[in-house]
Amino acid sequence: MSGRIQEQVGFLLIQVMRGHRGRAAALLGQFGVHVGQEMVLAALWDEDGLSQSALAEQNGVEPPTMTRMIDRMARADLVRRERDTGDARVSRVFLTERGQRLREPVQAAWRTLEREAFFGFTLEERIIIRRLLLQMRANLADG
Repeated sequence: MSGRIQEQVGFLLIQVMRGHRGRAAALLGQFGVHVGQEMVLAALWDEDGLSQSALAEQNGVEPPTMTRMIDRMARADLVRRERDTGDARVSRVFLTERGQRLREPVQAAWRTLEREAFFGFTLEERIIIRRLLLQMRANLADG
């Protein structure tokens, strides 16, 4: 490969990520969910009442970014905030009824996205690409 940026694997990876994000936005937008919010919902479906700081850490974002995301999700009636009963400095996030109802539709959208993105891949190829992406993530986390 030449030294041209457009011929680098990372350039292709960015194009794939943009396509994936765009398709995710279209699928999730049907339910009034923005890309990234489904990750917060998924964390709360697993454990409702997580602290905002725990959600920020799980999602790999800074606390102010999570605060803005939770504000937007609260305005959309997906979540609500409550002060922790044991520590008033801690804000806990809970699903609303609407946020709970979106579990199956959002998960179905992600299954559709996965099916579309990996159309024509064998199971072995999917396993390999997952392993390679995990390795890339670990390599970049170390730097």
